[in-house]
This record gives sequence, structure tokens and C-alpha cells, in this order.
Amino acid sequence: MAMPENVKTHPDYPVPEKMKAWVLGDPGELNLVEKPVPAPKKAEVLVRIDAVAICATDLEIIHHGPPAQIQGGLPFNKNYTPGHEYMGTVVALGPGVDEYKIGERVTVEIHAGCGQCKRCRMGMYTSCHNYGKNYGDVDKGHRANGFTTDGGFAEYAVNNINTLIHVDDSMSDEEATLVVTAGTSMYGLTELGGLIAGEGVVVSGPGPIGLLGAAVAKALGAYPVILTGTRDNRLEIGKRLGADFVINVRNEDPVAAVRRLTNGKGVDYVVECSGAPNAVNEAAQMLNRGGKICLAAFPGDQVPIDVAYLVRNNIYLYGIRGEGKTATHRAEAFMRQKRFDASLIHTHTFMMDDLKEALRYAKDRVEDAIKVVVRNRPAESQRIAAE
Repeated sequence: MAMPENVKTHPDYPVPEKMKAWVLGDPGELNLVEKPVPAPKKAEVLVRIDAVAICATDLEIIHHGPPAQIQGGLPFNKNYTPGHEYMGTVVALGPGVDEYKIGERVTVEIHAGCGQCKRCRMGMYTSCHNYGKNYGDVDKGHRANGFTTDGGFAEYAVNNINTLIHVDDSMSDEEATLVVTAGTSMYGLTELGGLIAGEGVVVSGPGPIGLLGAAVAKALGAYPVILTGTRDNRLEIGKRLGADFVINVRNEDPVAAVRRLTNGKGVDYVVECSGAPNAVNEAAQMLNRGGKICLAAFPGDQVPIDVAYLVRNNIYLYGIRGEGKTATHRAEAFMRQKRFDASLIHTHTFMMDDLKEALRYAKDRVEDAIKVVVRNRPAESQRIAAE
């Protein structure tokens, strides 16, 4: 079926009637199928997906379901396309859309909140009040592409214009898939206060969000930026991204090391990205009094927290979900200005037909994979097609 008459297209970017897409069945069951290309509606565009990065949450969704649905006791979500860290090219505009142009390169956020509830109106659309009751209800305006609505493990996807971020031509497709990861780190630092120039920051856990958390903190002027983790090669990447000091927690006590590096004072902020069982208590002990902790990881189990220590020391505890408050736009600006090289965490590339192998590399950390990117076509043919 061709695009509806009220959808704008361009002959330089022809839109086929059918596309390949990976569809999730029962837990762990992904199948490559052919399905109709979706048509954008009001306030939506159609994105030709050029590249998509694999996130640890993708693995959770594929095998267990979206975290919000698990928490809400909702049934396993299936019969849709996962994948949420994608970028691509705008190839069709829904009715009345003029905020973006056909041919424009974009990367995407996951969440388009309902736009009506209190949290959405505050910019906290990743914490939309409709979670649970109307989660994923497109008629209500809520989308979570790759979580409940069709995402990026396909050739095309529909996105609300509120979820799009312009990508500068100086940025490769692979680097552009990392904007949302950097945006999550930026969101965490935003919630901690934003103005962190000259303040000490510890980032615990050198996964993708932690590594880019160190990069964003340094770009915001923090000092010292201290990265903790268990893998020396990842800690070395953290140094290249801007960390002033790194601590391998297998070799030394991280709390004692942070105190030593700060002349006993501790730091002002901790961004906790490890999900380790004692991470919150260790973070609290790294802080000076009145410091702040941002929790950006999902621990596997309930963890004990010394609340009395938090209260005695006037320590603030924040939790973030995803990439709220348009933090991705600020992250993209930093990446465009080359304030840090996010591509350092991109380690492997696969083609979309090889998605299952790409997922294996990401899940098992084959060859110490950090960010695995999947493309719909080779990079060179992508460039020629764009020209």
C-alpha cells in the first residue's frame, strides 16, 4: 500500500510498500519477516533506519520484557519490533509536519509521553503518568519505540517529531546511534544540578552510559572526574574520554581511593551506573556531606541501603529513567562540537540480517564488545545513496 495522500514524500527518497523487520514472539524468539512500511500520522515522520545500536535493555526486553511492564505486572510484550537506539534519514512527513525535512539525518529518543499528564508537562516524559494504565497506548499519544511500539530492528520506523534530534553531517551513522546514550548520561547530570564546573564527580561502572557519563561530566567542566570499574581496558577508554583518574575496584577499595584522590574531602556527585549490590552505600561514602547520587542502573535484586548514613550526611538520592528533558539535544551538541569522541565505545558492526549474532556479541561481551551497531546497508553504499 502506498503512502496516504496527506503524507509528503520525495522522489529522491522512494518509500517501498514492504520492509524487512525483526519481530519478537515468545521470550527470546526473534524472527525476520516482511511487513508493510508504516505511514506517519499527525506530528510524525517516517525514518529510514540506517543504523541501530544494541543496548543492554534490548536484551532484557527480548528475554523478559520492558522493565516498566515487568514492574507493573503486565504480560510479556510481543508481536512487535524491538530496538531503540537508532538513527536514520527522514523519508516521509505526516500531515502538517514542517519541523523536519525529507532527507534530514536524525537520531531518536525512545519515549514520546502522552503530553498531557503532570510529568510530561514538566519535561519528564520518560516518567509519564500513563505508565501501567496507558503504557504504549498510541491513541493516548504515548510511544516507547522498541519497548512497546515498533522500534529500530527494521528498515523503517515511525517517530513522533518530539523524539527526533538533528544529526550533523560531521557525525558518522555509528556515532549518531550513541547520542541517546550520551543523552541519558546528560540527563543524570542535569538532575544533579547541571552546573558541575569545578565539582568532583565519580562515575561508577564503565558500561556505555558510565563511559559517556565521564565524558559528559568532563565536558561540563567537572574536576576531578573519577571512573571506577573492574576492566582495565574499559577504564583506559574512560581516560581517553576525559576521566582524570580511574580506579579498578578489584585492586583497591574505591571509597579509600576516592578519599585519597580528593585529599579526604570526597566528591560532590556520584553517577552510579554499575548496579552493584553495595553501590549506593559506597557512593554515599565517596561523597562529602550534602553530596548527591544519581542512580542510572537497574540492580538485579533488591539491595540494602544505609538510610541513616544518607540522613546524617544530608545526602540526596536521585533516580533517572532514560533520556528525559531533551538531554539528547544537549548531548548531540557536545558531540557535534567534538567535546568528546563517543565513537570510542563503538566496538563492533554487523548487518541487520545478522542481528542474532550481533545480539550474542552484546550479551556475552564477545571480544569485549561495548557498543555493537547494526546497519541496514554498508556504510559506503549508504553514503552513495545519500548523494
